[in-house]
Amino acid sequence: MNKQRETGAQSITVIGSGYLGATHAVCMAELGCRVLAVDVDETKISRLAAGDAPFFEPGLEPLLRKNLEAGRLHFTTSYDEVAEFGDVHFLCVNTPQQDNSDAADLSYLDAAVAALAPRLRRDCLVVGKSTVPVGTAVALAKMLVRLAPAGARVQLAWNPEFLREGYGVEDTLRPDRLVFGVTSLEAEARLRRVFAPIIEAGTPVVITDYATAELVKVAANSFLATKISFINAMAEVCEAAGADVLTLAAALGQDPRIGPRFLQPGVGFGGGCLPKDIRAFAIRADELGVGPALSFLQEIDAINLRRRGRIVDLVRAAAGGTLEQCSIAMLGAAFKPNSDDVRDSPALAVAATLHQLGAAVTVYDPVANDNARRVHPQLKYADSVSAAMADVGAVVVLTEWDQFAELDPVALANLVRRRAVVDGRHCLDGDRWRDAGWEYHAPGRPGSVPMAPAAVPTQRTQRPALPPLAPGRTGAFGRSSSDGRR
Repeated sequence: MNKQRETGAQSITVIGSGYLGATHAVCMAELGCRVLAVDVDETKISRLAAGDAPFFEPGLEPLLRKNLEAGRLHFTTSYDEVAEFGDVHFLCVNTPQQDNSDAADLSYLDAAVAALAPRLRRDCLVVGKSTVPVGTAVALAKMLVRLAPAGARVQLAWNPEFLREGYGVEDTLRPDRLVFGVTSLEAEARLRRVFAPIIEAGTPVVITDYATAELVKVAANSFLATKISFINAMAEVCEAAGADVLTLAAALGQDPRIGPRFLQPGVGFGGGCLPKDIRAFAIRADELGVGPALSFLQEIDAINLRRRGRIVDLVRAAAGGTLEQCSIAMLGAAFKPNSDDVRDSPALAVAATLHQLGAAVTVYDPVANDNARRVHPQLKYADSVSAAMADVGAVVVLTEWDQFAELDPVALANLVRRRAVVDGRHCLDGDRWRDAGWEYHAPGRPGSVPMAPAAVPTQRTQRPALPPLAPGRTGAFGRSSSDGRR
């Protein structure tokens, strides 16, 4: 490893080898850096070292194998190796929602810094990429100086990530912006060297302070969540007024002040990022004494959850008015296409509710079946669309995979017992399905059944806020350090 540091290439490490960490490590190696990634999960590290990505992300595995073979990328479980190898250390660990609060769980991040800092004996830069409450960077900077033998020669910077699952490689290699939260020109210069190929390609760089860098990510996610929930709220209004939400969204999107992106109505957002980030942001605002400024995020969350109940209502209508002993094909389990991530998946939430209400639900997803089965073993799973749809009373599409949008309703018509489809993502051609003899249902479209009380909870339990962040926090080292997915 020491010889690699003498080649002139940037020597960086990545702390945490989950979705964010593994993607960042592979892509930085692809950009020419010498990269050593670490995780406490030995199984994960073994798989990555063998060229086997432990999650689905288009394009990642070929780059993983390419850079392993080129000798630019290595994986380890040793923090001693990491401290010796790296000049720049990227913190890419998960910051999930706490079990007993809406606040962010920073224990993985604390554990990573507590493991790394005592081994830092020379000048280096530690760079946070994880999504954190504003104020975290200041606390971590003090923690590094206190625990590292090199003391103040260890600097901290904050470089938030903006990855979209399914596009993580593209977003890392060709981001729309880089944000550097720094306190010195030296830290800025080091980051510019690491990201030189990206900067030379014309990517804009925003230089700012810690707090602003931390806020960029959570503010962006909150804005996107607001836009998604706004059009879903309009779907509710359209159903009550007999209007068409797709035409409304298209008209709104023509306004250059608004734009069309994220104005796709449907079952709402999920995953391990937007839901927990808007909740943690609201909690942090309370801690800072400005809770009313973000109180609207609670309604954004409620609108999003309410859409799942609306889909259940549509499925009940499509099935003939009752779910008892009704067989249903659920197409989609991942929270979004091009991903196997099922965390807070709207599709699985709806499937589980339908099961609780007496339906026999069979799920098919091109890549997420195994992950879904671990979370909801009570559901049935099929290996193909046709197997899932055999003799069912309704078909529900809740992940907008391209292969679902391209399904032939004529060819599928004889598989089912009742030709009824609920398009929870507006990804099907409704006219085409109707012409093939199917009942077509979609939220916010003319002809939808009247609004009914939601079949799933729409109110979140109020939980106590955490005290303000303070320097010197510690976490229990040894927990699996990352699986953050966007």
